[in-house]
Amino acid sequence: MQETLERKQIKSIDFNCDLAQSFGIYKNNAEYDILDYVSSVNIACGFHAGDPLIIKNALLKAKEKNIVIGAHIGFDDIQGFGYREMQLSEEEIEALVIYQVGAISSYAKTLGLEIEHVRPHGAMYKQCATDFTFACAVANAIKKCSPWLVYYGAAGDVTKKVGEYVGIKIAQELFLDKSYNSDGTIDFDAKDNSNLDFNINRLKHLLSTSEINNNLDGKTIVEADTIHFSNKYENSVEIIKTAKTLITPEPVNYIKVKNSGWAE
Repeated sequence: MQETLERKQIKSIDFNCDLAQSFGIYKNNAEYDILDYVSSVNIACGFHAGDPLIIKNALLKAKEKNIVIGAHIGFDDIQGFGYREMQLSEEEIEALVIYQVGAISSYAKTLGLEIEHVRPHGAMYKQCATDFTFACAVANAIKKCSPWLVYYGAAGDVTKKVGEYVGIKIAQELFLDKSYNSDGTIDFDAKDNSNLDFNINRLKHLLSTSEINNNLDGKTIVEADTIHFSNKYENSVEIIKTAKTLITPEPVNYIKVKNSGWAE
């Protein structure tokens, strides 16, 4: 049951995208095209995508653009691009998460960088959004890596309760291109919508009211700290470029510090 939320204007929000979504000879240089418009990036860690050189280049690109860096963790499923669900023990989940976060964190330090957040990918993201026990196992593993890391998860009761239960900072994430149920959860069975007008009108309404249209032709109030932008569409750059004309994105940690009065 979704708790009652207040309808309000959103004055600051993070824009994030995934990076290093390539492997070996399979390149995706188009993913760099939206870097000028995001405030944080999630870099694949080598399990669902990414290899050492691709990860290095992604880190360097993010450093060049002065963008906040996070680890984009997934199941060990390079053939299925991390889209296939896996049933793992808590011990296996912990090992999977720590291995990937450790890899990105260590690589970042060699370049004078620090990672600030962790975002699950694909099937892992879906399980985190729908399975409280699974999400807690992921969040606990992230917290073991560093108590300062922010856990990026699908907006809604599951992510919020995971944050409270585990004692980890969270960023509730929304998509402009996905369908939502009336309780504010993602309808994972529905097709994504990459139409420019649909995405931008949805963002305008979200920023002014904290509401998104749902799949029952109604409106649902949501909490949103960050918006995920896909780079898989032909018009991905046009969508995020237009979105940035509506609001200048800011990283999650900076927003929280600013709201506390420590930064102007």
